Amino acid sequence: MPFNRREFLSLAPGGVATSLLAAKASAEVRPKTEIKAIAFDAFPIFDPRPVFARAEELFPGRGADLSNAWRTRQFEYAWLRTLSHRYADFWEVTQDSLIYAAKSLKLDLSAAQRDRLMEAYLEIRAWPDALPALKTLQAAGVRLAFLSNFTSKMLAEGIRNAGMEGMFEHLLSADRAHAHKPDPRAYRLGVEAFKLKREEILFAAFAGWDVAGAKWFGYPTFWVNRLKQPGEELGVTPDAVGSDLEALVRFVKAS
Repeated sequence: MPFNRREFLSLAPGGVATSLLAAKASAEVRPKTEIKAIAFDAFPIFDPRPVFARAEELFPGRGADLSNAWRTRQFEYAWLRTLSHRYADFWEVTQDSLIYAAKSLKLDLSAAQRDRLMEAYLEIRAWPDALPALKTLQAAGVRLAFLSNFTSKMLAEGIRNAGMEGMFEHLLSADRAHAHKPDPRAYRLGVEAFKLKREEILFAAFAGWDVAGAKWFGYPTFWVNRLKQPGEELGVTPDAVGSDLEALVRFVKAS
């Protein structure tokens, strides 16, 4: 999902809102089956803003444009490769899309600058509310996993940076399916790993398109809508929406 200049420059690293974006608790769709596990996309846990801040650092005044073009092309390439059965992992897709984005903006991206921007994904850290929320869920007996387009290395580095070793039962990269989300083959990894019914696994999404993909697959879905984006017009809605992981914890406890 693209970020504009105001969004990624004005959000303070520690300033995570805690209010629910969903209307009222009564408006949430309660899962019919007890939630036994949660499969997280990467970005409800990991804060991507330093990646885009580095783009501004390297290209002052053009960082937002580069970030938006990069992120948009990143997912377009992932989806196009999946649809065309020409799979490449998310690291390769991310690098290719960065090179294209720089060319499209007529920016002179050196190899050193490319590497610095790519390395930012391996230095990524967690949102401030992530670790407390995960500890609460783990203590409640909820099983946790990542289910992400990120490569296994990207997920492992983020976990190490955040001090979250041992908190996730599974690190499910789309690489295992050779298909990026929202392909059903990617979402099916959660069912296969947890050995649970899909309705027993809550999917925690960062992007509206991921909400739609997970719902189409059959997961109950919580949208961690940190950027307060409008819902996608795709004919499906999440079971609940919140601006942070505290809202997700409340939803799971109430379900």
